Amino acid sequence: QVQFVESGGGLVQPGGSLRLSCAASGLRFSNYRMSWHRQAPGKERELVASITGGGSTNYADSVKGRFTISRDNSGNLVYLQMNSLKPEDTAVYYCKASLLNYWGQGTQVTVSS
Repeated sequence: QVQFVESGGGLVQPGGSLRLSCAASGLRFSNYRMSWHRQAPGKERELVASITGGGSTNYADSVKGRFTISRDNSGNLVYLQMNSLKPEDTAVYYCKASLLNYWGQGTQVTVSS
């Protein structure tokens, strides 16, 4: 069974940093593009960043230059390094594998002073 377990969220002040982790199981991890998504209260879930099995990355315009997605294929892990955080980054963050309709429980990120 495919599972994703996200961790690393928390409360951080504007301008701060967080590193999110996602542990994946039940799939040939290196075969899948992995992505981070987020959903803020009252808003639709949106794509934040994605990374192919070979390491090619894409980012939403709102996070370019601030967030970095990476992966460890040997450990079935995907990361999201978030720097220069803004209040508008507040959301629940989820990881996902492309073409698979499985979601984890997400991890809450709150950016507030």
